[in-house]
Amino acid sequence: MKTKLRYAVSLAAVCAVVSLTPVLISKPVFAQETGMVSRVEVKGTERVDPATVLSYMTVKPGDNYNQEALSESAKAIYGTGLFADVNIQPKGGVLVVNVVENPLINQIAFEGNDEIKDDELMAEVASRPRNVLARNTILADVERLQDVYRRQGRYSVAVEPKVIRLDQNRVNLVFEVNEGPESEIRGVKFVGNTEFSDDSLREVIASKESRWFRFLSNNDRYDGDRLAYDQELLRRFYLREGYADFRVVSSVAELTPDKESFFVTFTVDEGQRYKVGNVSVDASALRDADPKIIESENTIDAGDWYDADEVQDVVDAMTNALGQTEQNFLAVTPDIQRNPDSQTVDIVFRTAPTPKVYVERIDIKGNVRTQDKVIRREFELAEGDAFSKTKVAKAENKLKDLDFFDEVKVRPTQGSAPDQTVVEVDVQEKSTGEISLGAGFSTSEGPLADFGIKERNFLGKGQELAFSTAVSGERTEFDVSFTEPYFLDRDLSAGIDAFHTTRDLQSESSYDQKRTGGALRIGYPLSQNLRQTLRYRLENNNIENVEADASRFIREQEGERLTSAFSQRLVYDTRDSALYPTRGFTSWLDAEFAGLGGDAEYISGKIGTNAYYPITKDWILNGLIETGAISGWGDDDTRINERFFIGGNSLRGFSNSGIGPRDIGTDDALGGNLFYRGSVEMSFPLGLPEELGVKGHAFNDFGSLWSIDETDVRIVDENTLRMAAGLGVSWRSPFGPIRLDYAEPYVSEDYDKEEKFRFSFGTRF
Repeated sequence: MKTKLRYAVSLAAVCAVVSLTPVLISKPVFAQETGMVSRVEVKGTERVDPATVLSYMTVKPGDNYNQEALSESAKAIYGTGLFADVNIQPKGGVLVVNVVENPLINQIAFEGNDEIKDDELMAEVASRPRNVLARNTILADVERLQDVYRRQGRYSVAVEPKVIRLDQNRVNLVFEVNEGPESEIRGVKFVGNTEFSDDSLREVIASKESRWFRFLSNNDRYDGDRLAYDQELLRRFYLREGYADFRVVSSVAELTPDKESFFVTFTVDEGQRYKVGNVSVDASALRDADPKIIESENTIDAGDWYDADEVQDVVDAMTNALGQTEQNFLAVTPDIQRNPDSQTVDIVFRTAPTPKVYVERIDIKGNVRTQDKVIRREFELAEGDAFSKTKVAKAENKLKDLDFFDEVKVRPTQGSAPDQTVVEVDVQEKSTGEISLGAGFSTSEGPLADFGIKERNFLGKGQELAFSTAVSGERTEFDVSFTEPYFLDRDLSAGIDAFHTTRDLQSESSYDQKRTGGALRIGYPLSQNLRQTLRYRLENNNIENVEADASRFIREQEGERLTSAFSQRLVYDTRDSALYPTRGFTSWLDAEFAGLGGDAEYISGKIGTNAYYPITKDWILNGLIETGAISGWGDDDTRINERFFIGGNSLRGFSNSGIGPRDIGTDDALGGNLFYRGSVEMSFPLGLPEELGVKGHAFNDFGSLWSIDETDVRIVDENTLRMAAGLGVSWRSPFGPIRLDYAEPYVSEDYDKEEKFRFSFGTRF
């Protein structure tokens, strides 16, 4: 279309290319006379029926006319938008109406638009091909197009409509767009703030000053809607800090003369800061239930600084407790009374009956790829159930934890009757395929890398399909797995795994290892936070290429060994997020039994916990502890491929297989039957803008590995403690998580193998 229109413009000698702005409309000319209308004649119509013109005239045959009456008729005809010129001439008793029809639009095109596609702009304009060209409509289209660009932060945009005349009273309409640069926020300042600095408040709001490192974000582009959101963020911040009277007096965005930048100014009234006075619970509306079920959820004490978020957390906890007792039609609301003289607030959590409301239906939209049932099964509610705000909020969190969506909004709306509600679920899908890349450096292995590809929402069914491989100078791994999280449409996960691994362990233990096998697994919930997984594994393990000078304890184990093993895993998880936890803990208990078929005969187990505790909003303390044991049964001892190995990710500061029993004659690592390990890590901000996602980490890892079945003077087997401390930095980059750690062992044995630097990164498609 654009090519044709440019060609038409080049024929300017025969086709008039004109701007819409100077289009001239002839003014009506009337004789200074009056009389009676005997007849009306319409001239100049081509497409429009003359009867249409007559229908808009205010003067009809048989009426008396004068100059004012004829002027009103001309305005009415011109107001239809069908005509470029209207002229009424009385000739005796005959009124001759001469009209010039507006041309028809043949084609519409957009020139100069790079940031927004043609079809998106076409959806915004009211003008359409084969419609009449109307000046008012075109001017309104120009305004709408400019608004579209302004919403993207381009306030210097210019849109000029052009008309290309064609034959048969047709035109091509071209909107010439000069998009201009994005209008950035050059500065943000605050007026009236005394308790918090401008820098502190800039961290609170979503709008940011333009800086070079925000090239991957648009928060430094001016957006009027975001400015309104900033006011709400400021209000919430001050309410968290106890300023119950806070208000935003005004927010002003001033556009620079060049229309390329804005200066934003917030004027605030902080008010005074309040402490909590009396706190009580009014549970009089409870039906046959102990008031302590909600009283125990109160975490606010007299003398605390007032925190609106904490009040809401208590309300949510009390509401959730009511839901657990099937008190579905009760609500908890905070009654807050300010006492300006004493600068305190009294809080009463009141229970009150609410109208009985039931779920009429659950409407889901925005899911183009993900099937409805994948979303619907995350709800504990179904059509006809009593509506529960707590269960709706829980479903929203579960949908977010799926990590299938960029945005999840779940809100109740009025149903077809007062006692019916419709739960609307609006999601915005995101890419669920992942490519992960990892890299590290070991003093024993040198550089290493791993690659993985995973689809977490296979075919939109919520299924997970994954392939991973790891390659280094000493190791090659291939793993394929498939997981159905809702097997038989129940909360029952089922999966299958297949793997083939070759490892060059010559530098650690003077042999190569090849593992080939597969596994079947099934998982199910035992309670809200407790889940169990059962697994059967069949694996062929081959110890090969054993060096002639290797430890005899390894040479004796050369050859193939078939393992048939059943295992179970119990996990108790209370973390607030599976992706980026800040509070709560996860604990696990693993057990495995081998010997029902195959060559291996052993029993092993592991138990551990990983907890998160927020010291402040941004300082998160993470503690991990784990221990495990393995033992052969019958006449069989454990083999080197069955024992535990500690180091690398499991004990930073030491390389893979870096600690534990070792043949000091050959320096071969032999693995151990018993181990423990732990870590304490503090994550903290580095003073950089929060949206960068950069954090610092200080950690201390510790652990030990010991006990093998063989005894020999050449084997060192000590259960001594190893410890390493270090610092790290992580970045939640747009390409995936990136982390660099440096660890320095400060409690170790002379025969341990150390690894001080470790680097990993990932990406997503």
